[in-house]
Amino acid sequence: MANPGTPTFDQLRLFLTVVETGSFAAAARKLNRAVSVVSYGIGNLEMQLGLPLFEREGTRRPQLTVAGRAVLAEAHAVAQGIDGLRAKVKGLLEGLEAEVNLAVDVMLPSARLGRVLRAFNAKFPTVSLRLHVDALGAITAHVLERRAVIGVSGPIITGRDIERVAAGTVAMIPVAAPDHALARMQPIPPGATRDHVQLVLTDRSPLTEGRDFSVTSTRTWRLADLGAKHQLLREGIGWGNMPLPMVEADLIAGTLVRLALPDDTGGSYRFSGIWRRDEPPGPAASWLLQQFIDEGARDEDAGPDV
Repeated sequence: MANPGTPTFDQLRLFLTVVETGSFAAAARKLNRAVSVVSYGIGNLEMQLGLPLFEREGTRRPQLTVAGRAVLAEAHAVAQGIDGLRAKVKGLLEGLEAEVNLAVDVMLPSARLGRVLRAFNAKFPTVSLRLHVDALGAITAHVLERRAVIGVSGPIITGRDIERVAAGTVAMIPVAAPDHALARMQPIPPGATRDHVQLVLTDRSPLTEGRDFSVTSTRTWRLADLGAKHQLLREGIGWGNMPLPMVEADLIAGTLVRLALPDDTGGSYRFSGIWRRDEPPGPAASWLLQQFIDEGARDEDAGPDV
C-alpha cells in the first residue's frame, strides 16, 4: 500500500487560495504569483497525496473532486493551526500589552464587570483598558473587526475566525410595572402577551440584525439601550425580559413585578469569551478573559436558552 507524502504548508496555502478564489488565475493574483507557479504547486500537492484534488476538464473553473472536498477540511485545520502558532509566538515576542481592548455584552451583570476590572487594575497597573459595552452580535463584530481583542458575548453567530469558551449565564425574567395590564391578570392566559407592547433590545450589528430573541408579542418597541428599556418598563409602557441582577432592586421595591407568563417564563442568557483565532490575546488580555470565565463557572443555570 502506497503511503502519501508530506505536503508543504505553501502547497496547502495554494490549494486553499484556489478554492477560496475559484480559479488558478485569481489565486495567482491574490498571492502575487504567476499562474504557472500556482498550477505547478497544485500539481506537486496532488502528486504528494496521490490524489486528484480538482476536476480540470469540461469546466471553465476548477471543481473539487470528492477527494478534494475530503482534504479541504483538513487543510483548513492545518492552516488555522499554523496561523494560531504564529500569532501566539508573536504575542510572546511582543510581551505585555500596553492596552487591552475589551467588549462586553450589556447583559453582563455590572457588579461582575466591576469586580473583574478592579482586579485587573491591581494586577496590571501599567496596562490601559478600552471598554466597549454593546448588545448581541455587536460584541462579535467588535472582535472580528479588531476594535477589541477579547469579548464577553451573549448569543453569537461565528465562523472559522472566532474562538469561544463558555463564560457563564445570567437569568432573564419577564417583568412589567405593577399597574401594567399583564401584572393585574391572575392568572395570565396563554397568548395574552401578543396584545401588549413588548420592549425589545435591538442589535446594531449586521451579524444578528433583524433576528429576534424571545419576542412573543405582535406589538414591539425596539430600543438600542438597555437602560432606556429598564426605565420604560418602570413607566408601565410595556413588558419585557430583563437580566435578573438588573431588576432585583425593583422587584424588592415593587417598582417592577415578575410576570408568570405561560408562554415566556424567561431562561438563561449564556455568555461566551471570544477572540480572533489568528490574534490570540496577550498575557494581560488572557488573564482578564480567564477572570470572566472563572466568575461564570459559578453561575447557576436558569433553564433553557432565551
